[in-house]
Amino acid sequence: MSFRGHDEGETSIKRGNFVELLQWYADRDDEVKKVALQSAPQNNMMIAPNIQKEIVNACAKEIIKAIVEDLNGDYFGILVDESKDVSHKEQMALVLRYVNKEGKPIERFLSIVHVKKTTSSSLQKAIYDLLLEHSLSPSQIRGQGYDGASNMQGEINDQFFDIVANVLNIVGSSFKRRNMLREDQAKKLEELQVLGEVHTGSGLNQELGLQRPGDTRWGSNFKTVRNFIALFSSIINVPEFLASEGVNYLERSVAKSLVNDIRSFEFVHMIHLMLKLLAIINDLNIALQRKDQEIVNAMKLVGFAKRQLQVMRESKWESLIDDASSFCSKHDIVIPKMDKNYHLGKSKRRSSSVTYSHHLRVEVFNTVIDLQLSELNSRFDAVNSNLLLGMASLSPDNSFANYDKDRIMKLATLYPHEFSGSKLEDLSYELDNYILFVKEDNDLSNLKGLGDLSETLVETDLYKTWRLVFLLVKLSMILPVATAIVERAFSSMKYIKNDLRSRIGDEFLNDCLVCYIEDEVFESVPNDAIIDRFQNMTTRRVQL
Repeated sequence: MSFRGHDEGETSIKRGNFVELLQWYADRDDEVKKVALQSAPQNNMMIAPNIQKEIVNACAKEIIKAIVEDLNGDYFGILVDESKDVSHKEQMALVLRYVNKEGKPIERFLSIVHVKKTTSSSLQKAIYDLLLEHSLSPSQIRGQGYDGASNMQGEINDQFFDIVANVLNIVGSSFKRRNMLREDQAKKLEELQVLGEVHTGSGLNQELGLQRPGDTRWGSNFKTVRNFIALFSSIINVPEFLASEGVNYLERSVAKSLVNDIRSFEFVHMIHLMLKLLAIINDLNIALQRKDQEIVNAMKLVGFAKRQLQVMRESKWESLIDDASSFCSKHDIVIPKMDKNYHLGKSKRRSSSVTYSHHLRVEVFNTVIDLQLSELNSRFDAVNSNLLLGMASLSPDNSFANYDKDRIMKLATLYPHEFSGSKLEDLSYELDNYILFVKEDNDLSNLKGLGDLSETLVETDLYKTWRLVFLLVKLSMILPVATAIVERAFSSMKYIKNDLRSRIGDEFLNDCLVCYIEDEVFESVPNDAIIDRFQNMTTRRVQL
């Protein structure tokens, strides 16, 4: 909400959200009413903008202090991303990932800072400055995660999603067009109910919306494509209506072009292909958005997605063509003969030497899947490396069935500052006793994942016995899996810095974000600590 009012005087009808809410709260709590607004001691209402910013700053600093204390000078990983805010200023967010005193992997938002340049050197300096500001040493970093949104690059996919985006823009650009979509959807539902093809009941046949895909969220593309197919017959009515009844030539021309695009077999083939492909990687997308995701489990999902994509490439072509053909028959879309030459573009005069079958299978179907496989291999190129194999060997799944001492020792060599010389030898002896012990201990036999193992070792104080093994487990969990929490920070930023508060200062924005995102930590901060910090910021005329 916008924070201040234009006129916050006592006679004002609209004093702004902050004062109005404070008055509302005071009217319902007599204890608050005794000290709030006009009843404040010595007229010390503390509602001036600069005072409020100082209070929020005090809250934010106490939250960061609690996070740093929870880290306790231990190793940590960082997750970094940058994005423009509503006023088009580049903001860089920094998140810490560490294992707390209870052995749990934790991700905490540390800060957001305005960066004038987004070069690697500028971002590096901004990161170092933030860490030093909070007395965190860069030498303690044991993992770094940075975002990239180049999934499924390629001219074919860009063109396809451009068409989808243009259709969504046309349909969703006015209330009248959205109402056309809803009315047509409701009409078709009634017809299906009469035919007995759908059933009524609580929670059934809910209205579907056209969700816009996010720039960095491929899971949102799955929902977009799925709903586009489900609502196709209703969607097509809008551009068809505009193609004949548009207010001007440009609108009619654009609508007609879109109708031709989406009423083609090639588009239908592509949208069904993307639905099947995105369905395969949707579980991976969802898993990577969860907090505290373990890298070992993520790699398993990556491997599973790769295998499913390969199966799709080798044996799902015919079923895809059947689905696309059935869809076209249902919606009166012309199905080309697969053994005829493929026409280049929209011109029937320009034909190529390849058939439709070859074009759709080799140049589209195989290419799209190969692009996705290539992207997964590129982004997760360490799947077969000593790092991930060693981490998998540490996992307690199936009573430590994946345990492999040699791989764990290779993993340790990747951390030369922690394991070198005599410590490597000590780790070797410790592993021999550790594996025998954990396989005999019933409390450790049913654990799942490194997180469970870490927490159990702390709960039972066994981390003191197997110090080096526990250190290796902790270092493995510090490695970032995805930057989901950083992107959540940018989503939160849109609530705080919006069109009504587009001029909010960088420091106040950061303080509000810290309090908003880390509300769990905020709850644990004592009020007295905030009051003391606020009191000591400057000379106050009243001692709180």
